[in-house]
Amino acid sequence: MAGLELLSDQGYRIDGRRAGELRKIQARMGVFAQADGSAYIEQGNTKALAVVYGPHEIRGSRSRALPDRALVNCQYSSATFSTGERKRRPHGDRKSCEMGLQLRQTFEAAILTQLHPRSQIDIYVQVLQADGGTYAACVNAATLAVMDAGIPMRDFVCACSAGFVDGTALSDLSHVEEAAGGPQLALALLPASGQIALLEMDSRLHEDHLEQVLEAAAQAARDVHTLLDRVVRQHVQEASILLGD
Repeated sequence: MAGLELLSDQGYRIDGRRAGELRKIQARMGVFAQADGSAYIEQGNTKALAVVYGPHEIRGSRSRALPDRALVNCQYSSATFSTGERKRRPHGDRKSCEMGLQLRQTFEAAILTQLHPRSQIDIYVQVLQADGGTYAACVNAATLAVMDAGIPMRDFVCACSAGFVDGTALSDLSHVEEAAGGPQLALALLPASGQIALLEMDSRLHEDHLEQVLEAAAQAARDVHTLLDRVVRQHVQEASILLGD
């Protein structure tokens, strides 16, 4: 950790948050009229944009069509200016492909794909600024975009990260906390049922601490759900006013 104190003796993190406190979240739905659904989210300094097209006919070879459900296609990219590093390939690299796969697995667990057999749903997510919790911001933005498109889902799918520092579980990690290299995980949760859509750990954590970190991530995801639900309700209310209802 290079001598960096991630958690003070008083229980405060580098950015002043408590252990289980989320970064400030702001979100908007319907940011692009051309797409079937779209959303923009800020989680702290991490900013992500999601657009959704579909359900529509399968593009390309019809042999890809699934007879009993919709094909979910997820693509992830990051803007060349999203981090301090200037990348030559903002999409199509190994990390982008892995993130796209994780997003597809997440939304296959949440979207009622059986209602749209032999069709395709496209979810495109771009990170405009990365400051920790990239996967979570992408999931939360895509959830709002899918709902904006009117695609039926089992539930919200809400995501958050968590880590473990000095015997304490930390929720919603920033880039500095992620870069410290301690144990951390990312969780995507369907809050109504408690079903886990995706769980990923990228470092070793003793089993004695796993439940504590997992619960911190789950509680943070439930807190995210409260905020996203408020955004959806506000968006519906605004749409009703515009339609004159």
